[in-house]
Amino acid sequence: MTITIDRIVGWHDVARVAGGEPLALSQTAWDRVANASRIVERIVETGVRAYGINTGVGALSDTVVDRASQSRLSRNIILSHACGVGPLLGPREVRAIIAAQIANFAHGHSGVRPEIITHLAAFLERNCIPDVPSKGSAGYLTHNAHTGLVLIGEGSAHVDGQPMSGRDALGAIGLEPLVLGAKEGLSLVNGTACATGLASVALDRAAHLLDWADAIAALTLEAAGGQMAAFDEAVLALRPSKGLAHVGASLRARLAGSGLIAAALGKRTQDALSLRSIPHAHGAARDVFDASAFVVDQELASVTDNPAVSGTPEEPVVSSEAHAVAPALAQAADSLATAVAQISSMSERRMDRLVNPLVSGLPPFLASDAGSNSGFMIAQYTAAALANENRRLATPASTDGGITSGLQEDFLAHPTAAANKLLAVIDNAEYILAIELMAAAQAHEFLAVKASRAPGTDAIYKAVRAIVSPYSDDRPLSRDIEALREMVRETAAPAIP
Repeated sequence: MTITIDRIVGWHDVARVAGGEPLALSQTAWDRVANASRIVERIVETGVRAYGINTGVGALSDTVVDRASQSRLSRNIILSHACGVGPLLGPREVRAIIAAQIANFAHGHSGVRPEIITHLAAFLERNCIPDVPSKGSAGYLTHNAHTGLVLIGEGSAHVDGQPMSGRDALGAIGLEPLVLGAKEGLSLVNGTACATGLASVALDRAAHLLDWADAIAALTLEAAGGQMAAFDEAVLALRPSKGLAHVGASLRARLAGSGLIAAALGKRTQDALSLRSIPHAHGAARDVFDASAFVVDQELASVTDNPAVSGTPEEPVVSSEAHAVAPALAQAADSLATAVAQISSMSERRMDRLVNPLVSGLPPFLASDAGSNSGFMIAQYTAAALANENRRLATPASTDGGITSGLQEDFLAHPTAAANKLLAVIDNAEYILAIELMAAAQAHEFLAVKASRAPGTDAIYKAVRAIVSPYSDDRPLSRDIEALREMVRETAAPAIP
């Protein structure tokens, strides 16, 4: 289904475009774009000094650029700002950035010509993915510049997965390189589209991950003989939290009718905290998710170009501001990274309780023949290593600071770094949860003779066994981890029957 931009779009819309859905503008949005373009044309005609239109940028903001050089200024901004390094972003992330950039232009305060947007929309429609290095942005600029390169026939891209030069990529989708007008170079590298696009993808993946985290925790809780009294609705209501209540309800529904849970009733006074506080940690992550999603939607509803143009062609207004700085977005991504790191750390602790013979009540390390077989002993090492990496990644990017552009930009919020870091935390969390899922399914192999699973957890168990068989030290475990991580990442958690 086509995502049509009229007034504003949300993070979910950007994520859908990132996943392959087409993007279009309403006529109202096109009218706003055209009006802003005419305003810039009028400023060029009158010669009124305006940042980035007829002046240099950054610390060169007071250097006037004559009319004959303004197109060259736009081109030079793209070339000089395209200095990203490192591995390329994936197609999903690049599409999200382009979608967020189009959404920013559609507010009608950037002043780019409609042709800029039609070219960018063609990239999405015809699967032309500019090669965008993942590193080198203190907030924006570098990532967007690499997309801008392809617009002017420079740089490189992949079209339907095939690498080619920027000029050849344009030709492959039936377009000619653009000659940029005044301000267009600055607008193409400006704004928070990079961080907002990446954050939208992260939110989409995190929402998926949180659902799986609840489902996997239920399978582990059942295998561990958890005490459900801690998850009673009235008990959880003593601590008001939308997220906590949601997770509690999910656990109760997923474990309803479990023979294993019934058999374990009263076995312990209370469970270890990695089991007993599942609603609290998972619920806190959901509450943080909601707050972070609100911030990303707020960012998409905002004009983040600097300067912003407004008024009319007859009475143009150019406003130099700091909307391209996004402290709230950086803080939101940092917060969600911390929340995901915490639930992945808890997942590793639950997994350890399944394999640890000191507390599990199950065969050591869930090995089919403990001694000659090591079972999941080293898989727990892997989960611990990834959890530790997530703790390091959870250090906030938004407090990093830094000074650029000859003291002109003496505060940096680092939203792009925060979003990239969030995606890395989610990568690790998917693996950790996959390892817990693998161990929980293996634990149930030893419990099948004792009592029945709940219908809700049996659906999870069957989903696992459709992909990997019980383990008996007969194959590399990494293959199973990768297969289950793919399931966690790409498919929805099985519905509760």
